[in-house]
Amino acid sequence: MEEVNQTEWDADILVVGAGTAGLTAAVYGQRAGKSVLLLEEGIYGGQIVDAAAVENYPAIREISGFQFAMNLYEQATALGASLETGRALEIVSYETYKEVRTKTRAYRCGAVILATGAKKRKLGLKGEEEMIGKGVSYCAACDGAFYKGKTAAVVGGGNTALADAVYLANACRQVYLIHRRDTFRGDMQEAERIKGHENITLLLETVVTGLVTGEHLEQILVQNLRTGETQKVAVDGLFVAIGQKPENEAFANLLSLDEQGYIRAGEDCKTDTAGVFAAGDCRTKEIRQLTTAASDGTVAALAACAYLNDIKCL
Repeated sequence: MEEVNQTEWDADILVVGAGTAGLTAAVYGQRAGKSVLLLEEGIYGGQIVDAAAVENYPAIREISGFQFAMNLYEQATALGASLETGRALEIVSYETYKEVRTKTRAYRCGAVILATGAKKRKLGLKGEEEMIGKGVSYCAACDGAFYKGKTAAVVGGGNTALADAVYLANACRQVYLIHRRDTFRGDMQEAERIKGHENITLLLETVVTGLVTGEHLEQILVQNLRTGETQKVAVDGLFVAIGQKPENEAFANLLSLDEQGYIRAGEDCKTDTAGVFAAGDCRTKEIRQLTTAASDGTVAALAACAYLNDIKCL
């Protein structure tokens, strides 16, 4: 293959997104002897920063999401990775390098790892943001253990919401499953599992219209869409499972996206453009957890390193 001139590169690998997947990719890229630049439009750490406690990461009994993110960031930067603030607006693939463009400048690199994540869809209620970690959650597997013996509500009608309700029913005293339609969008098998739990109460054709809060969530306001009736429901936790929204539109000119906007990439994290990889929640996958984000970051980084070595850039 053609020898690649890297004298004007900003880094061997540019990682878009500094969440768990992106920071893990930086760790593995730097340890493999490549220079890694992280490009993050917000604060580093990703969604895990909002978690009051993380108890499902191997070998770490308990840690706050903020501290987890801080530790991973410090690990990556101690190895030599650098971080700059900016939003990737476009990626252009040239014969001998890639160019990631932001509003203010363009970055040149040998390989790109997209780790942009996916944002949880929110209900848009007043006080919702303030109650994250204080009764409002978007991940039952992450936070459900904190509600053992308590009352929780799940909003949604897809497989995630159904699975969350069953998961919580095994720990909580009472679980309300709230869905705006009279039938679920999830698989019939998942819906049938609901019937096996007497502590799950269905509130169908119902929406959450408000939150009653103090220092923590105390009640939710719900409205039946068919009758118009409103009521208050006392809950300790509200789990929102109405889907995720990836933000990959800027890369659609170069990469294939699925119907929901996720980057088409398999477990090898390779996209359909050579030298561009996708890691974490932004790619097509079944499970989106902290551990799988770290796994993707590892796979993508090593794949990027192999790609760079193959084109004889180092």
